[in-house]
Amino acid sequence: MTDSPGLRDRAFVGLQHLLPQHLLSRGMRELTRVELAPFKDLLISGFLKLYDIDMNEAEHPDPHSYASFNAFFTRALRAGARPLDASPQALVSPVDGQVSQAGPLDGETLVQAKGLSYTATDLLGGDAALASEFAGGSFATIYLAPFNYHRIHMPVTGTLRTAVYAPGDLFSVNAVTAANVPRLFARNERVACVFDTPAGPVALVLVGALFVGSMSLVWAGEVTTRRPARNTVLPLPSPAPELARGAEMGRFNMGSTVVMLFPRDRMRVDAQLSPGRVVRMGERIGECLETRPA
Repeated sequence: MTDSPGLRDRAFVGLQHLLPQHLLSRGMRELTRVELAPFKDLLISGFLKLYDIDMNEAEHPDPHSYASFNAFFTRALRAGARPLDASPQALVSPVDGQVSQAGPLDGETLVQAKGLSYTATDLLGGDAALASEFAGGSFATIYLAPFNYHRIHMPVTGTLRTAVYAPGDLFSVNAVTAANVPRLFARNERVACVFDTPAGPVALVLVGALFVGSMSLVWAGEVTTRRPARNTVLPLPSPAPELARGAEMGRFNMGSTVVMLFPRDRMRVDAQLSPGRVVRMGERIGECLETRPA
């Protein structure tokens, strides 16, 4: 038995280095927004054959009632489908998905996979001062598979401080790629949102991926690849949006990953939040230890 990746894994990762990642993702964005009924219904039917989707959880359970495949993919859930943890001190999962990694930060270093790590500074677009606010804190990385619910919600009530678009690659973010592409989540295109809360700052980083045509934020709309490719602070509405715990803050147009950062001594991720654990939006993933006046 060897820890080295198998031939299939190496071929999968190697192919991604060769693919025109952004071109393919732009093409996927266009295809998933086609509203021609026969075409979008064919895409939806094919997707439902591949994945076991419980449409009874959806606000509109008829899959062919959606205007496009993307509208179906980013569908809303019916009221009550994802109740929030009852404790007001609980940090809740912002998404449905599988935990990739979670735990304390070593200084500002996050674990990506066995033997691989990256820094909060890199993740947050090179802002060392911002990253220092999370030094010694905790983090959680949650992967959204294609069959998951794809809207992103707030783990705790907070007021938006900043949102930064960071350009990058569009590698897949599944477990195989995470185990074989160094600094994957700080290398891929992403949007880093920082919120101020009574328990300190919280960062939610929406990481793009292969075939993720774009991401959307509730206060900014769709965020797509920008040219020229440079870090861009997105316009901040006035007044700054305050979003309650459990409120929608964004969505992935196709599947990807969310990385959360929490401050030291004021919030922490539960020790039971181990790699491979499946979570649902609203489920407890940690707690606020200390709150101060906002």
